[in-house]
Amino acid sequence: MNIKDIVNRDLVNLTNCESEPIHIPGSIQPHGFMLGVNSQTYLIDFCSENSGSYIELAPQAILGKTLSDIFPAQEAEDFKNYASKAIDSAKPFVFSFNEVPYNTTVHKSNETLVLELEPFPDGTINLPNLYNQTRTFVSIMEKTSYLHDLCQEIAAETRAITGYDRVMIYKFDSEYNGDVIAESKREDLVSFAGQKYPHTDIPVQARELYIRNPLRMIADINYKPVPILTLDDASEKTNKSLDLSLSILRSVSPIHIEYLKNMGVGATLTISLLQNQKLWGLVACHHYSAKTLPHYTRLSALLQGHFLTSQISVREVAEEFEVTQNVDRSLTEMLANLHENNQFFEEYHSSDELLKLANASGAAIFYNNKLYKNGITPVDEQLVKLFHFLADNYKSQGLATHSLSDQYPDAHAISQQAAGVVYHALPGHADGIIWMRQEKVETINWAGNPDKAVLPNEEGLRLSPRKSFERWMEVVKNQSAPWRKSELHAASGFAYALQKHINYRVIQTQEDANRALNEELKTANQELANLNWISTHDLKEPLRKIQIFASKVLDREDPDLSAQVKDSVERMRIAAEKMQNLIEDILAYSKAGNSEKVFEEIDLNAVLNNVLRELRENIEERNASIETQELPTLKVIPFQIHQLFLNLISNAIKFTESGKNPEISVKLSVVKGSDINDIISPQKDFYSIAFEDNGIGFEKEYEHRIFDVFQRLHPAHKYPGTGIGLAICKKIAENHKGFITANSELGKGSVFTLFLPVTR
Repeated sequence: MNIKDIVNRDLVNLTNCESEPIHIPGSIQPHGFMLGVNSQTYLIDFCSENSGSYIELAPQAILGKTLSDIFPAQEAEDFKNYASKAIDSAKPFVFSFNEVPYNTTVHKSNETLVLELEPFPDGTINLPNLYNQTRTFVSIMEKTSYLHDLCQEIAAETRAITGYDRVMIYKFDSEYNGDVIAESKREDLVSFAGQKYPHTDIPVQARELYIRNPLRMIADINYKPVPILTLDDASEKTNKSLDLSLSILRSVSPIHIEYLKNMGVGATLTISLLQNQKLWGLVACHHYSAKTLPHYTRLSALLQGHFLTSQISVREVAEEFEVTQNVDRSLTEMLANLHENNQFFEEYHSSDELLKLANASGAAIFYNNKLYKNGITPVDEQLVKLFHFLADNYKSQGLATHSLSDQYPDAHAISQQAAGVVYHALPGHADGIIWMRQEKVETINWAGNPDKAVLPNEEGLRLSPRKSFERWMEVVKNQSAPWRKSELHAASGFAYALQKHINYRVIQTQEDANRALNEELKTANQELANLNWISTHDLKEPLRKIQIFASKVLDREDPDLSAQVKDSVERMRIAAEKMQNLIEDILAYSKAGNSEKVFEEIDLNAVLNNVLRELRENIEERNASIETQELPTLKVIPFQIHQLFLNLISNAIKFTESGKNPEISVKLSVVKGSDINDIISPQKDFYSIAFEDNGIGFEKEYEHRIFDVFQRLHPAHKYPGTGIGLAICKKIAENHKGFITANSELGKGSVFTLFLPVTR
């Protein structure tokens, strides 16, 4: 029978330890032995080399056999039933050999059932007293308020359960550097409490294993790895065939062994502390001589880890909630001051509550090129420069940092007052609000210089010798205490409210200005209306007299009046008539804009018929033909729509070449507002009433200008008028929430289209 081992013999040093396949070492620790059983055939495919030390059978006598060939047949049959169900690692199977019982933990690796057999240390099971352990933990929970105190109690209780010389609670930061936040130890040992360990001490793949397997024990640092053997057959089994991630006996990395030897440690137990499937920290137990912990005692220690894990989030939230309550009280008070006082900047910028809502040492508001400062802040010149930098780089997203020097080149000059900042922009180019924290010079006690964790030797890189664990102090400057979430939320909430307050002030100021302007406009309009009314009525009377007297003069057969005098009087009469027409049109335009808008349900066909009757003489004189379609019934201002129809049809008759019969059509359709233009409401339906003629037309460039007041396109002697008629039409359309357009081609005619909403 040919047998081979599956030991991983790849060379490992510090240049490649982060890629070391520590889950498939192909060897185990010697405080137990291992069997690998095929889950289908129950033949033993793997066996550790030390099997003879425990059951007096060498691997050659075990490999290829079944469990019933090694252990009592009944136990082998019971194991099949045990393995066929969901395996509970907390309840190991018990095999016996020569009346020696073995706790057997089982897990599956691909198609192999991995059996790890450990003899009972004293031949008894020694089940833990879970009731007492749970009662003790509940008591600890009740007497501790903060997470740090709870961790200290858990460390002490875990040491009492396990008997290790030192038990530490180890918490990771965001970069997986570890802090010893609690410790229980022998009195003669140097304390590691408060020391920090670099992330390189626990490489990535080791952290991943801690997530998969929450407990790992090294019984003796000086152990000699025991190879795992298998039959050398055609199946080509290697270390990759047997994943030992979940193994308790798994041999550990030689780099880690060297690390522990340099620390002077003899045995370890490590328990994972997880939060949201991430490694929050570890319970690290150290012994300064070899120590094998029985299975159920390990479970008791693991239960301590579960107890602590269940409380981490609760305690962190509770501590955060306590801070949040204080912050919220200050935020509420500041918001009340903000909402109740329009002069907030002037009266409340120096309030202590503005600092307390973010637990800041200083604050500054930059608004309208003026600084409002509170607490400990840099000088004005430095602050203004900082505000401009932040506005240029963080205007939209804001900035919250406890290390301003990482973002701001000139941060060192102001670190004593503003090592950390929370910034939010306000309306305006450089306007904003900043909460500041002073520099907190911190001394970090590293367990050895983190920059010199490895030293070169002839073979390459390796761990530093023992002195690498001597306390090494690093002084950290230009940083403040980190900002808590509750503080950031409060600062953000107040900044948002302050933005609204500023916008409200701007709107209020604008409203006040608009209100004053409206009053001025009302007064001016009233004066204009009065002036218009007086002017037009006072002018109409003398003009009427001029026309009467001129007519009387022209009607007299006085031989003393020369033809020249009569011509002058006729010109005077015509001028007075034009002036009177202009005044009438101005009054009509003024009336269209200022008269009371009383809407009535009117049939537009009736309005059109009235207009045609009024224009009958003109129609007959010019032999005009007018075709109309059925028009709707709408809520309109009757006299204004009458005026509009009258203006459009009379213009169509008037602006037709002499000798040409006017042809006018009035057509109706319904269109969407979005099909008209961007001004009209896009979702509304509109009646389109088009007045089409065959008149003289005009150039495209005048299609908009033609609706302006006094806009004339043709000489008055040829086409008389005042140039106000179409302006009146536009005003009337607007009074009805409508619109009027003109389309024309010179010499071919025009189309004036009135758009009126189907529903008001």
